[in-house]
Amino acid sequence: MGAVRYLNAKPLYFGLGAIAPGVRLEMDLPSRLADRLGSGALDVALIPSVEYLRGAQLGYRILPGFAIASGGPVRSVKLYSRVPFDRIDRLALDEGSRTSQALARVWLAEAHGVRPTLVESLPMGVPVQESTADAVLLIGDRAMRDPDEPFHAVVDLAEAWKGLTGLPFVFALWVAREGVDLGDLPEILARCRSEGLAHVDRIADEVGPGLGLTRGECIDYLTRNISYDLGESEVTALRLFARKAAALGLAPEDVDLAFADTRRLPDPAARR
Repeated sequence: MGAVRYLNAKPLYFGLGAIAPGVRLEMDLPSRLADRLGSGALDVALIPSVEYLRGAQLGYRILPGFAIASGGPVRSVKLYSRVPFDRIDRLALDEGSRTSQALARVWLAEAHGVRPTLVESLPMGVPVQESTADAVLLIGDRAMRDPDEPFHAVVDLAEAWKGLTGLPFVFALWVAREGVDLGDLPEILARCRSEGLAHVDRIADEVGPGLGLTRGECIDYLTRNISYDLGESEVTALRLFARKAAALGLAPEDVDLAFADTRRLPDPAARR
């Protein structure tokens, strides 16, 4: 399995090593996880939602019920612009972004009528000030603290999407590649999520200091800004995002969401 080290993902695999010691969990950037799932190096991965759309033809299956989503300000996906949004011509991207990149381009096209050129990727650890682009997209933990540079405008892209559509936004999904026998993994992940949300204080204590966030800020973020459910409104939003991304050539057209069958078949031995 593959996942990200970002704070917002921690509750989804909390305690996984103890609950399921036979599962090997590997960490990487979201974009790299998508590449590794596509190559067969991973069986299941927490990947950007746009990468599910781009890999649907490979037989990907969404694990139902799980997501990293937001129904309002998400705080960890922001677009920083040195010019008015309708004058953005050159856009720099966070190294790990793919769904957020597509979201930024959809929002800029629909809300401001611009389609900027992607000019560079901003590697992890490189300060925003080193980019000369009109605007910079930051995601994950480094978007939680605004850069020192004053910008003309800043927008939280989940909040912007909600204003545009009235729906939450789905950033990432647990996705299995074709042919993988999930066994009891869905139940294991449901337990991890429950345990994670019950122990956000512990996550905050462990992760917050390294991010420069207080305990309270971490807890608020994990419980108020992020949602971990893939419910009806999130599925509706994901389908709408798929259509809007396809209209800009950012995802294939007419992708239908395919979900893994997580119903457990009865054990024949139990009936004997």
